[in-house]
Amino acid sequence: MARAPSSGLGQDFVVKAQVMDASDVRRALVRIAHEIVERNKGIDDLVIVGIRTRGAPLAERVASAIVSFEGGDVPSGALDVSLYRDDVALRSPRNLETTTIPTDIDGRVVVVVDDVLYTGRTIRAAFDALLDLGRPRAIRLAVLVDRGHRELPIRADFVGKNLPTAAEEVVRVLVEEIDGEDAVLIGEGKP
Repeated sequence: MARAPSSGLGQDFVVKAQVMDASDVRRALVRIAHEIVERNKGIDDLVIVGIRTRGAPLAERVASAIVSFEGGDVPSGALDVSLYRDDVALRSPRNLETTTIPTDIDGRVVVVVDDVLYTGRTIRAAFDALLDLGRPRAIRLAVLVDRGHRELPIRADFVGKNLPTAAEEVVRVLVEEIDGEDAVLIGEGKP
């Protein structure tokens, strides 16, 4: 593996291991893109939506990969689920980001993309947010990393890497668009 990245990490985060580098992330996203097209039997009625913050650029990459090998148009957007979370009162406030869904989602297959699937609470919030925007024919879930420890009965349809972790460990995904590099790290402390 490459060196352990340091950009975009909080001061309290101590890296124990780098489990994916930039080429691993790229391969995982391309594989997920192929699996989405195969399961959907093409790109008809497909919409890709990333959960802000790091799921949004991953969704853009998945959509771009699909367009590169399928042609056509695959709308992609970003979803801010902050106000739909069940722990809004427990978290420190953060700036709301824009939700951008480029097309009507009624009757379409919406693939929600996120960086890490952990308890399932962020995904539940994303489902609620999407259902306020329309009535998709189906909602699928794609994640770069599934680390286990679910608190809600949610599972991903498309997974880049299954990464068993201890509950006290932290999984941090770095993306080029935000952090200046792509990597998946396991560590301790605050990400």
